[in-house]
Amino acid sequence: MRNSVFIILVTVALSGCESTSPTAANKSESSATSKKANTAETPKKAVSKATAKAKATPKAKAADTKKGEIVFDPRTPPAGFTNCHRNHCHRVGGGVASYKQVMQEIGATKMVGVPKQKPMPKAPTDVAGPGPDVEVTASGLASKLIRKGDGGRKPVKTDVVTVHYTGWTTDGKAFDSSVSRGRPATFPLNRVIPGWSEGVQLMTIGEERRFWIPEHLAYKGRQGAPQGMLVFDVELIGIR
Repeated sequence: MRNSVFIILVTVALSGCESTSPTAANKSESSATSKKANTAETPKKAVSKATAKAKATPKAKAADTKKGEIVFDPRTPPAGFTNCHRNHCHRVGGGVASYKQVMQEIGATKMVGVPKQKPMPKAPTDVAGPGPDVEVTASGLASKLIRKGDGGRKPVKTDVVTVHYTGWTTDGKAFDSSVSRGRPATFPLNRVIPGWSEGVQLMTIGEERRFWIPEHLAYKGRQGAPQGMLVFDVELIGIR
């Protein structure tokens, strides 16, 4: 869950007018002169108008290009990306990029469609490591109950859950928060880091827990992702 969008070819057809010399001997000289004048005049006018249009159009397009701005909208993923949510986009073929990285790659100078963030929640006093009042699973995942849930069914790995959460590194730096964004996150439990998948399955709706997720259950040292043990406060809102 890492912090981490045209060339118009203008074709101008220049249409000419095919002229033929008069063959009828009984036509008057004035009539022939008039036809000749019309025949000679029409192509010049057509070429003149078409040439003026051809010259004017590229200049207008060039002006538009200079005024244009590449805008990144996560609701419409740019080429090379399949889905953008929370604070990152998924790449075609695998991998993710933060919104900042996506903007750099596509040359965007502005981002829209993302609500203004609230301040990141402050780190808990026990962010540095779990205390004696925690539960530890066989995998090494530690958690502490903050608020009880409804006591109903717990999600399984194939469920899709809706949660509010905040994540910190053990030095107290927040790196991701649905609370800060002002809207909960929804995702399948089999598509997140192992510590999340295991931990959320311990919860019932309405429950809030704090998890200390060791690196081997988190991002395993992956470049660009938060390093070391991670701490998450998670509130389970819904299961489907």
